[in-house]
Amino acid sequence: MNIVVLAGGLSTERDVSFVTGTEVAKALRSRGHKVLLLDVFMGLFEEEQEITDAFERTEELSIHVEGIPEIAPDLQKVKASRKDQSDCFFGPNVIQLCQKADIVFMALHGENGENGKVQAAFDLFGVKYTGTGHLSSAVSMDKGVTKLFLRQAGVPFPQGQVAKKGEKIAPHLPCVVKPLCGGSSIGVSIVDKQEDLDAALQEAFRWEDEVVVEDYVKGREFSVGVIQGKALPIIEIAPIQGFYDYKNKYKAGSAVETCPAQISEEKTKEMQGYAEAAAKVLGLDTYSRIDFLMDEKENLFCLEANTLPGMTPTSLLPQEAREIGWSFADLCEKLIQISLEK
Repeated sequence: MNIVVLAGGLSTERDVSFVTGTEVAKALRSRGHKVLLLDVFMGLFEEEQEITDAFERTEELSIHVEGIPEIAPDLQKVKASRKDQSDCFFGPNVIQLCQKADIVFMALHGENGENGKVQAAFDLFGVKYTGTGHLSSAVSMDKGVTKLFLRQAGVPFPQGQVAKKGEKIAPHLPCVVKPLCGGSSIGVSIVDKQEDLDAALQEAFRWEDEVVVEDYVKGREFSVGVIQGKALPIIEIAPIQGFYDYKNKYKAGSAVETCPAQISEEKTKEMQGYAEAAAKVLGLDTYSRIDFLMDEKENLFCLEANTLPGMTPTSLLPQEAREIGWSFADLCEKLIQISLEK
C-alpha cells in the first residue's frame, strides 16, 4: 500500500509525534509498504508535478528526526521557520499527498491531531485514516467533557473542576493542576500547599486557557490499551523519581514498566472492564489507551483516554500488544486493517 504517516504539527507533543512517526514508518516499510513520513504543518515544498511520483521517492521526501528533547518545543519558533509563513495548519501538498495514499497513519499527538479537527478535515476530503473519528476524538481530548461521559458509564475518576483564567478556585489539597486538553503531562503540577497553587495554575495556563484541578490520588499508575473494544494486558508504570512527567515518559530508563501488571486477577478484570466501558461510551471504536490510578485501598480512578497512543520505543501500547504475541510491525498493520474495515 501507499501510506502517509502524518506527524509533527503544532502541539506541545510535536517532538514525541516525530518519534512515533519514525518508528511506524520504519515498521511499515519492513512489511513492503511505500511509506511517506510527513510533517503536517511544514508539508512538502515541491512543485505539483513533482509529487506525482512521491511514493516512489519516499526515502528522499520523508522527514528525518531523531530523539525527543527533554523540554517541550517552542511553537513560535516552529511557526517562524515555515517557508511560506501561511496560517494554514496543513503545509504545502499535505492534503494532495494524503488523498493519493491508500490510508494515512495518524502519528499526531496533542492539539489538532487528537482533538478531531484533522479527522474532520479528512472526512471532508475523502481521506482514510487510522484511529477514531472526529467527534470521539474531540470528546476524549477535553478532560472535563470526558468525565461527563465516564460518569454515565459508571467509570470512577478523581473529583475536581474545570476553571478558566480569572475564576476563583478553592480545591481540596493535595490536588493536581493540568491543562484541560494537553497531553504528555506537560504543564501538570501536584500541589501540596496552598501557597504553591498560584504557581501551578500559572504553569498550566501557560499552555491553555482552561485547566482541570482535581483531587490528588496517591497510588500506582496503570494503562490499558483497548483495540476494537477488547482490553489488552495491563501495564504498570513506576517512575524512578518524581511522577510520570514529560521527561520520565520519553527518556529510556526513567520509569519501570511492568506488563502484565502484578495485580490480582480480580483487579485486573475490574480495570480492564472499566477501560472497555470508557472506550465504548467515548466512541473509541478502533484503538485507544485508557490510564488509571489505584490508591492504597485498591480503589480505581480513570485519569484520561488517549485516542492516538504513543508509538515510540518506550510507549505503552506496543508493550501491551507484545504480551499477546504482536510485534510492533504486527500492531501497526493491525491498526491499519481495522481502520480500513471501519
